[in-house]
Amino acid sequence: MRDFATVRHLLASSTALSAIALSFCAPAAAQDALPSPQSPTSGAQASQEGAAETRDVVVTGSRIVRDGFQSPTPVTVLSEEEIQNTSPTNNIANLMDQMPVIAGSFTPDSALIDFSSGTAGVYALNLRNLGPGRTLVLLDGRRTVSSTVSGFTDINTIPQGLVRRVETVTGGASAAYGSDAVAGVVNFIMNKKYTGVKITADTGITTYGDGFNYSGSFTAGTSFAGGRGHVMVDADFRHNDGIFEITRKWNQLGYAAIQDPNWTATSTTPQFLVRRQVGATQLLPGSLVGSSTGGGTNKLRGIYFGPGGELLRYNYGDLTFPAVSGTPVPQFTQGGDWQLADNWRRRGLSPDDDRYGAFGRVSFEVANDFTLFAEASYNVYKGHYVSAPQQINNITINVTGCGAAVTRETAPVTCNAFAYNAFGRELLNGVTSINVGSTQGDLPLRQMKNEREVQRYLIGAEGRFEAFGKPAQWDISAQYGRSDVRSQLINIMHNSRISRARTAAFARAGNPGGYAVGSIQCQVNVDTNLTNDDPSCVPFNILGTGVNSNLDAVVGYVLGNPYRLEVLEQKAASANLSLTPFRTWAGDVSIAIGGEWREEQISGFVPAEFQPVVTATGTTNAWSVGNYQPTTGRYNVKEGYFETVVPLLSGLEVNGAVRATDYSSAGYVTTWKAGGTWQPIPDFRVRVTRSRDIRAPNLNELYQEGTAGSDTVANPAYTPDGANGPARIGYSQLTVGNPNLVVETADQWNVGAVFQPRFLPGVQGSIDYYRINLQGRISSLGPQSMVDLCHLGNQDICQSITVDPSRSSPGVPYYQILLRPFNAEMQDLRGIDFELLYRLRLRDVFDNGRGNLTLRGFATRYIQNLVISGIPEALDRNTVGVNGSRAGTPTWRFRASATYDNPDLSVSLVARGVSAGVFRETAIECQTNCPLSTTNAPTYDNNRVSGIFYTDLNVTKKFKMGRSRTEMFLNVTNLFDRWPMLVPAGGYGANPVYSDVRGRSFRFGVRFHTK
Repeated sequence: MRDFATVRHLLASSTALSAIALSFCAPAAAQDALPSPQSPTSGAQASQEGAAETRDVVVTGSRIVRDGFQSPTPVTVLSEEEIQNTSPTNNIANLMDQMPVIAGSFTPDSALIDFSSGTAGVYALNLRNLGPGRTLVLLDGRRTVSSTVSGFTDINTIPQGLVRRVETVTGGASAAYGSDAVAGVVNFIMNKKYTGVKITADTGITTYGDGFNYSGSFTAGTSFAGGRGHVMVDADFRHNDGIFEITRKWNQLGYAAIQDPNWTATSTTPQFLVRRQVGATQLLPGSLVGSSTGGGTNKLRGIYFGPGGELLRYNYGDLTFPAVSGTPVPQFTQGGDWQLADNWRRRGLSPDDDRYGAFGRVSFEVANDFTLFAEASYNVYKGHYVSAPQQINNITINVTGCGAAVTRETAPVTCNAFAYNAFGRELLNGVTSINVGSTQGDLPLRQMKNEREVQRYLIGAEGRFEAFGKPAQWDISAQYGRSDVRSQLINIMHNSRISRARTAAFARAGNPGGYAVGSIQCQVNVDTNLTNDDPSCVPFNILGTGVNSNLDAVVGYVLGNPYRLEVLEQKAASANLSLTPFRTWAGDVSIAIGGEWREEQISGFVPAEFQPVVTATGTTNAWSVGNYQPTTGRYNVKEGYFETVVPLLSGLEVNGAVRATDYSSAGYVTTWKAGGTWQPIPDFRVRVTRSRDIRAPNLNELYQEGTAGSDTVANPAYTPDGANGPARIGYSQLTVGNPNLVVETADQWNVGAVFQPRFLPGVQGSIDYYRINLQGRISSLGPQSMVDLCHLGNQDICQSITVDPSRSSPGVPYYQILLRPFNAEMQDLRGIDFELLYRLRLRDVFDNGRGNLTLRGFATRYIQNLVISGIPEALDRNTVGVNGSRAGTPTWRFRASATYDNPDLSVSLVARGVSAGVFRETAIECQTNCPLSTTNAPTYDNNRVSGIFYTDLNVTKKFKMGRSRTEMFLNVTNLFDRWPMLVPAGGYGANPVYSDVRGRSFRFGVRFHTK
């Protein structure tokens, strides 16, 4: 199967099969319209269907049973058939992420660089781009244990073979379902009476011959004890080969935004230029000298070290920079030797991962309308990702005393031995230091391995009885969930060890370690200071590639594999009752009441060697990333709710709910919802809701003991002449929790209309406007924002930034930054959702049979996503129309599908995409006569990012043999192999959140069903 030629032959055969199948699906004229899945029925059929459905349907928008178009809160429903026909992979999460109401989700491909957050490998949905933590994910109306300390639910833990439909409510639902439902709820509804056997197996590959994957699932259900009992099982596995090197053409462009080297603070031309063939000069595998001191004006600037340490002169290409005293090499250059900076192409594109899951459910009707049930699930995830080279910037190498008069035997310890050998003593004459940047090509790439085990156990009872002459329903349940998470980083630099290893000197006569005179040793072992000796230190040469003959020893000394173990536990119990106690002049009054108790807990373990050292004077990060600290904490919550639907007039009813919630951590809060629907004519219905919703701080925000990492930030004071320091400044950060956080509160409106025109049978549509005003939004500023705000004079921010003297050099500070969350921000969102459904029954001209044609479209117009920081000097950010990152939200997201289905064949075509936007929300685009460029409002010559449009195809051929049914399917994702959304942001130059970075992908598989 791994032989690409064999797989391509298989897929070519599958394509031929699909072409033949397509020739049999040419429909003639429309015959008669089908009622849509939500359209009202009448008579005895409606009564029977309603009775059957009431027993096992959990409706997301309300605790009171009603369908998506009848609910005052907008609800979108995806059926099992639609999931099978249009899902791009054998994974519901991929289909859900295409829905326009979802934006900025965490996916295995888009969360690759989240090294220390524990989100790698998680598929977490994000409604409205409010953050996955503000989207409540339910399984049959009940919460599931989080897969991360940030409270994200991994959709991959849902038993997908038993999913009957998925309901998405796009409005606040905290009053009905509790905290975290600020943006809405995604509820996965299982077929709890599934009977038969279903087996699925599929395999796939990209058109480039990589990304090979396969998956399989087994689902079975049967009744026993004369139909009073029912048992179901579902098991699945998935494997994806990782793509650890990006060979796509779009990644060979060198597309980035660079600062114009001729720009000054008073220029009226753009500060930043968007160009292709851009190279990061500080990121060469064998190091490049950015500047030098002594011996003349930067006389060594521009020398880089190639294979074997060969001295070469870097070709800066098309952009020039002023050759004045002290001028360093610019961080980015265009043309010339730009491809030497291969950092972007060496990054992985997708992880290598394996998933296994098992689910079981058993129920037994011990008496009429009284059923006991139990559920258990177990899921395992193992992922491996190759991230990036070992990047370092602004490394100062001391070469004092390396001049023409010294030899290896007489050179002082201030003379770096590797630099002496590389340059020669004549070239170093008079030079005191050089500054280099490198990706340290002799070291292996950084990698990440994550393992996650998620367990869930549930017991409960449910039933029906008659109250007030009407049927009533009740249920109680208790559950326990646990997630065991191991986050491990591979090949991570130990900060102090690699600093010691790079700082090498020649051993002189009488050295304390007794080393051979003239041999290269770590400086700490041959200087006169006996307190800093490190006998295990191995000298490491970064000046060139292939220059370390003792590489295994170097790797063993300077690199390590930090890891963290975390155990998340959830205990919950709930009880719900819905009944119809009386009726008014306009109809029955329905009510639902219930309560819930829940406890969330985390405990963690990190070996002491992998933790940062925290003292009264600051924090020392031992590792470049992954300086974990164990997190421990818990909270509990008690809740009670009441909901009612009251008809007032014919076609007019109101819906109201209130919930009392008491958190042990964040205190008491009340949430509520008031809404109604009005149907003046059968063709048209108006709906409106007003609600108060909440999100409580999660375990990570409350109790995180500290996650540390290192990187660089842009120097806001930087100018090309180097007078204000380097372009980028190194830093170490420590992120900690805040136990004093309180709940976020959101006030929101939803106003919409539903259309079911009788003159267009089979047509349904809806349009809904929403506005969400979120107060006390929990957030923490990023390192770049904090440095910028401190530069602008915010002294409160400056108190969280200190300079580490041990890692600083003259004119090049090294920062320590403390990050802590606060209830500081406000967020205001507005937008409009559109949905249109059209179903027809068609006559097939070949076999005179019946076929169904379904056209369905979704679109969301995001109008505003304004974040107000609440911090002086900070700029308010409206991220709508920003296509540059996950934080941005495209102005339009859309998805449309056309599906033809008959007993023998199903063909689906999907069109999806987003609108064009900008790269940076606060940037000013100009060519000439530009305003002064500032940190908050920088000037760019091009701030545009194009939109994307993708087409997917699914063909399923069906075979029926007695009571068994077999389906062979072919799915082609990104049918025309369109490029992803390119952004000039460095990295690999594409936005993986809203676009397809893998290219055209094929998936071929078989489903087998039997009753």
